[in-house]
Amino acid sequence: MQDEYNCFFFIADYHSLTTHPSPADFHLNVKSVLVEYLACGLDPEKCTLYIQSDLPEIAELYLLLNMNAYVGELERCTSFKEKIRKQPDNINAGLLTYPTLMAADILIHRAVKVPVGKDQEQHLEMARTFGNRFNRMYETELFPEPYAFNFGTQLVKIPGLDGSGKMGKSEGEGNAIFLADSPELIRKKVMRAVSDSGPTEMNQEKPEVIKNLFSLMEAVSAADTKSFFEEQYNSMKIRYGDMKKQLAEDMIAFTQPFRERILELSKDEKRVHQVARQGAEKARESASKTIQEARKAIGIRQI
Repeated sequence: MQDEYNCFFFIADYHSLTTHPSPADFHLNVKSVLVEYLACGLDPEKCTLYIQSDLPEIAELYLLLNMNAYVGELERCTSFKEKIRKQPDNINAGLLTYPTLMAADILIHRAVKVPVGKDQEQHLEMARTFGNRFNRMYETELFPEPYAFNFGTQLVKIPGLDGSGKMGKSEGEGNAIFLADSPELIRKKVMRAVSDSGPTEMNQEKPEVIKNLFSLMEAVSAADTKSFFEEQYNSMKIRYGDMKKQLAEDMIAFTQPFRERILELSKDEKRVHQVARQGAEKARESASKTIQEARKAIGIRQI
């Protein structure tokens, strides 16, 4: 994307505050994500790469959008309902207004094409709702309608190792494979992935947890490898232990170039700091223009 579009990529550290990380973990996590972005090929000379909290304009737009967001629509958000179920002892206001902050992340640069996974479709819909509502209320055309974008025909969703939901840090350490994970840790995580006792009929429909394993294999393994285990499943000969061992090795091979680059970049503190500062400057140039126009539309002016 960075070779074809004016791209903004960021580390969503404000969002992570809903889980109340320790200050030390918070800082290290931000740095590790920035390093991983660079290791994956994002080039700060071709795109704008920044840390969310380096832009106070995002917090201001978040506040402005919250003034026009309604409790009912926020409570109906699928991700909020899921968080209530999973963490009933930590239902904070940040979780409720999570979609508003995501909308601010997108609208602050007046983005149109947003590279997100399948699970973010509802949040994008809400970003369109908040942007359009702002435009109507203040009789402006400040915010365009953003939509989900990738280079394929369908949005991607990588399932987690726990057999449900998506793969991601917010779902727990054992649910996800991280690019910096050692081969030993990857093997350990994959062998613990949820499966079942195996098919009881020929060509049996796969349960969701088994579909997830095959989806992961499709993402990292050769086509003939996946076809082999498909045949094994359909003929009731599959051994999940063998499948997981192969999946783990394929994941190790897939992540190795990234892992090596991450180790290299992690040692260059000066480079990482420079990228963060440069990204913040470029991002604020865009964000400040949006906030100035938003304030003008609302009627916020110096007296």
